[in-house]
Amino acid sequence: MAEGNWTRVGEFILMSFSSLPTEIQSLLFLIFLIIYLVTLLGNSLIILVTLTDPMLHSPMYFFLRNLSLLEIGFNLVIVPKMLGTLLARDTTISFLGCAMQMYFFFFFGVAECVLLATMAYDRYVAICNPLHYPVIMNQRTRAKLAVASWFPGFPIATVQTTWLFSFPFCGTNKVNHFFCDSPPVLRLVCADTAMFEIYAIVGTVLVVMIPCLLILCSYIRIAVAILKIPSAKGKHKAFSTCSSHLLVVSLFYVSLSLTYFRPKSNNSPESKKLLSLSYTVVTPMLNPIIYSLRNNEVKNALGRTFHKAFSLRICIP
Repeated sequence: MAEGNWTRVGEFILMSFSSLPTEIQSLLFLIFLIIYLVTLLGNSLIILVTLTDPMLHSPMYFFLRNLSLLEIGFNLVIVPKMLGTLLARDTTISFLGCAMQMYFFFFFGVAECVLLATMAYDRYVAICNPLHYPVIMNQRTRAKLAVASWFPGFPIATVQTTWLFSFPFCGTNKVNHFFCDSPPVLRLVCADTAMFEIYAIVGTVLVVMIPCLLILCSYIRIAVAILKIPSAKGKHKAFSTCSSHLLVVSLFYVSLSLTYFRPKSNNSPESKKLLSLSYTVVTPMLNPIIYSLRNNEVKNALGRTFHKAFSLRICIP
């Protein structure tokens, strides 16, 4: 419905991978479906074993359970709609649906940044203050840190999403992405967005850099503490407790930085789609795999869980 030179948009069209041949889109659907199912299964298993196995009731696995829950939510926001666009060519998304997708994308993205910093602090306390670790990271402290990790996503997502969708949209309603991310939706706005763009840039830098600096500081202190350990075996054991988290952090921040902090001249829509896949689709799948393969306690707990389930199945007539 036209209002002056503006158009009231009732829905958006996600361009997704529509420029690719149908055969390639069908192949992508199969690949992303497998990744999606592996992500849900892997993170659900992490949640299950950290809840049921008494050996995994330490603070480290409490935060890992939160990370797995967050990754499941992140995937549910992005992947089902993307699979729909690839399989049924259902590329439309309602105005409200687009706003909700963007809101939860911001919410889970901010929460993951802060939670990864919280997990780094947990590793810092465990390695640098091992004797006081159980006292410092008691159940009440864990709960407070978890709430502090999840909460910042609410105000940030609310402000950014509400502000962006309060602008008038004009011309095309085609979003050149596979989900409603802020930059491609912002291109459809027909109003002065200078203040919003400043807020978005400053907000993104703060949300990404502050947790990143906290993680960096934590690992500098961890590295210093590990170097002071006299035995090679002790150093290896201390490093092994944080190697999985360090790898997960590296994957997440490298892909995020390449997506949002590259110069615009080097940031074509197609390359951004590929980079976005790394932290929205691939990283949530890799996280449980990394923690399972590189952590003996998780591997042993998974083995015990499967053994109990198999034994129970044999016992049932």
